[in-house]
Amino acid sequence: MSRRNQFFSSRNPVVSEERYQKSAQSGNLGVDRENTMTVQGAVNKTLILSGILFLTAFVGIYIVQSNPASAMSLMWTGVIGGLVCCLIAMFKPNTASITAPLYAAFEGLALGVISLVYAMYYDAGSWGIVFNAIMLTMLCLVVMLAAYKTGLIKPTEKFRSVVMTATGAIMMIYIVNFGMNMIFGGGIPYLHEGGLIGIGISLVIIVIASLNLILDFDNFETGERVGASKNMEWVSALGLLVTLVWLYLEILRLLAMFSGRD
Repeated sequence: MSRRNQFFSSRNPVVSEERYQKSAQSGNLGVDRENTMTVQGAVNKTLILSGILFLTAFVGIYIVQSNPASAMSLMWTGVIGGLVCCLIAMFKPNTASITAPLYAAFEGLALGVISLVYAMYYDAGSWGIVFNAIMLTMLCLVVMLAAYKTGLIKPTEKFRSVVMTATGAIMMIYIVNFGMNMIFGGGIPYLHEGGLIGIGISLVIIVIASLNLILDFDNFETGERVGASKNMEWVSALGLLVTLVWLYLEILRLLAMFSGRD
């Protein structure tokens, strides 16, 4: 199977076969480079989104430090706003140049609040746990990029199928756990608890999240190869940012478990 077909077997919720195929300029691949996706363009968009996320994270931290009572409302505003923007980008990729930056802004607010809570509760306000989580997330990004570029890990059809199936299963577990917490006041045992089982589950989730980075990297290159439209740079950058946010939160949770207070 060709690499293009391997790519199109993806079940990535943000970047999928139909969106790339519909955006490709049939019969004009590589001709109008100003209006087609490039890897460098997607990388630039990722940097822009990351900058927005970090900026609004600091804004969120400042707001909560000034008014602690606003923490929950600000966090949920960020979570819900980010989810809505991500869904719009999924179904309307042509809006990604607007919805992707908005996602980064909303998600930054939520991450700022969450990071502040972890820093205050698990690290006595010293921010060590947050800094370590950021560094470990960046380390995973660099390691996975090196593994992808050297061919150590190849995004084959089977690899994609396994990773996306595992990712889908984890997302379903998150949804069930959230529902159980809302209805019964308690979630799935061991999922977010300390101890060897909880740590083991968290490590598995982190591995799956890291492997999703391989799919994101390949999406960048394949989008350029098939001549996807320029707006798909924003969509691809959004997909990578979603993975990094997920990875950061799971690493933060794991470090909290090691602190003995999760």
